[in-house]
Amino acid sequence: MVSTSAAERALYFIGRPLVRSFYRVTALGLENLPARGFLLVPNHITWVDALILQLACPRPIRYVIDQEYYHKPILHQILRAVGCIPINIRHSHAAVRAAAEKIANGEIVCVFPEGQLERTGTLLRLQRGYELIARHANALVVPVWLDQLWGSIFSFQGGRFFTKLPKRIPYPVTIAFGKPLEPNAADVATMREELLKLGEFCFSRRPSLDRHLAEECVRGLKRRPFATAVIDGTDHSKLSRAKLLGAAAAFSRYLRKQFSDERIAIVLPASKGSMLANLAVTLANKVPVDLNFTIGRAANESCCRRANLRVAISATPFMERLKDFPWPEHILKLDELLPRMKRQIILWWIISVLAPARLLLRLLQIPKKGGHAEAVLLFTSGTTGEPKGVVVSHRNVVGNVSQFRQLLDAKKTDAILASLPFFHTFGSTVTLWYPLIEGVRIVTFPNPLEAAKCAALIEQYGLTFLLATPTFLRLYLRKAEPEQLGTLRLIIAGAEKLPLDLASHFEKRFHKKVFEGYGLTETAPVVSVNLPDQQPRTSGEHVQPSSRLGSVGRLAPGIAAEIREPETNRKLSLYESGMLWLRGPNIFEGYLHDPQRTDEVLRDGWLKTGDIARFDEDGFLYIEGRLSRFSNKGEALVLLSAVDIDLTQLRSKLHEAGVPNLWIPKQVQRVEAIPVLASGKLDLKKCQERAAER
Repeated sequence: MVSTSAAERALYFIGRPLVRSFYRVTALGLENLPARGFLLVPNHITWVDALILQLACPRPIRYVIDQEYYHKPILHQILRAVGCIPINIRHSHAAVRAAAEKIANGEIVCVFPEGQLERTGTLLRLQRGYELIARHANALVVPVWLDQLWGSIFSFQGGRFFTKLPKRIPYPVTIAFGKPLEPNAADVATMREELLKLGEFCFSRRPSLDRHLAEECVRGLKRRPFATAVIDGTDHSKLSRAKLLGAAAAFSRYLRKQFSDERIAIVLPASKGSMLANLAVTLANKVPVDLNFTIGRAANESCCRRANLRVAISATPFMERLKDFPWPEHILKLDELLPRMKRQIILWWIISVLAPARLLLRLLQIPKKGGHAEAVLLFTSGTTGEPKGVVVSHRNVVGNVSQFRQLLDAKKTDAILASLPFFHTFGSTVTLWYPLIEGVRIVTFPNPLEAAKCAALIEQYGLTFLLATPTFLRLYLRKAEPEQLGTLRLIIAGAEKLPLDLASHFEKRFHKKVFEGYGLTETAPVVSVNLPDQQPRTSGEHVQPSSRLGSVGRLAPGIAAEIREPETNRKLSLYESGMLWLRGPNIFEGYLHDPQRTDEVLRDGWLKTGDIARFDEDGFLYIEGRLSRFSNKGEALVLLSAVDIDLTQLRSKLHEAGVPNLWIPKQVQRVEAIPVLASGKLDLKKCQERAAER
């Protein structure tokens, strides 16, 4: 039994009730705490982490603390009374010995391995000091995760400490203690992996993730009801958030009454009408299926058959442009239907403004829980075969919106260009559901290939976020003027690898950096993203990096990762190259009516991404290739090129650059243009056909 001083007991007697009045702490994994002394290793988010961690732990914790803070007059007596251990980073031997002695005496010693507070809410580089203590003391190491503290007044959310109002009192916090690790096994790569797993465990327990997607949309649209929700970039018409909700509510009642179908197809480009249709289908507790009208009749027939689609929502002008589309038996044309519903729309608009959210949810018959039930059905582009139906649950969308919210940290004045089609997972979550839930204004435009018109909209409406694929960004280089993109503060490229030359040329022309992100349809889709670095407040101040060239950024909160050997699934270090496996609330439920393919990629909640990847010590993820695109025995690598290339010279330069033989092409196939999908990704199926023509 560890003895405590009278001063320490007095501090705990006064301090615990005080902290409990502001924080409601749930402690998980207390059974993992060893009975003897050990080393505790947590993440570090706020100024009050130590207080909250002590509230969760049944035994006193001795914190290793920078001696600069330890000796501050206002803190010194308190820190000394509770047994803190001062450390001088340059001369740490005394602190290591003191910590080892306390552990040997059966006490708990805690080190915050990041060495500083997180400024972006994501885990930083872990310093190796805790390894010295663990090995010197031969102590077990217990990882611990503090969840939901990002956003509290003591965190840096919003770019500032303290000057925020608390969102709730008492503020809910979850603390999860992991299983103890032997001192020699607790290296920084393993510790990062274990902390991320605890973070995912905590995030996935958040009650808000079980809400129905429709409830999240209603609550989101009820905030600032008279603010503009969407501007249609083709005719410049606007819808306020309340009017959008009212129109969608009226339409949803019609859908409930007229059709018993579980899923309803939507065949529209990114537009005000498409946004309304998706929202209405969700409010009707049905599943919206945005079909990719660019992939051809046969592929869409396959989609309709697999999803049993009998009803489609579209509009007459757009239908006239689709010459060979396999329309189902019932077609609802927005331009004909909505004018006939004018009275109902006005009624529901008034109700949506006046009724509290709870009453409105009851009137709309929105289920109290969504959870793992299907919320959205997305079809893959079918680049390598028949399109697969990706079942995305309410939990997936709500969870990924929550993850993206923390990454983006948008302001009320921010606005997004929504030109990516909603049948694309990036367009679906990031430019449809995220703005509906978070209250971010969007301007829609149906064709991302028309970069000149998109750039004009950015300038006209002062848009701040541009989310695009590298293919579309190349068009901006040719068709947009620098002043048109002046208001953008964040440009994120996804869906395919961002070429470094494109990023460089874009920055030179527009004086704007392009930040690369990574995701999959199966991850709903956001996994990681690079973000702008924080600006130093004083000259010479160290700034925590938020981006790294060549990487796809740090993982979104609530996602755990493993690197495994592709052939054997043997677990590797996060810092080694291998198959990337992911777990989190955004991992999809499976492929529609395809258990075999589902079993190939989903195992015990983990998703096999198919991508070869590694992490660096700062937690940045690097995608090094896609396993399915590696050459197999007997195959030859063919380079498709829209320009003339000297193959001998190319091969020689690639050899000199150290490129492995696996990636050096043996043939060049000259084509007029590289086949690209409407989403901006390479059309791999057509690329293979072009390569096989020779």
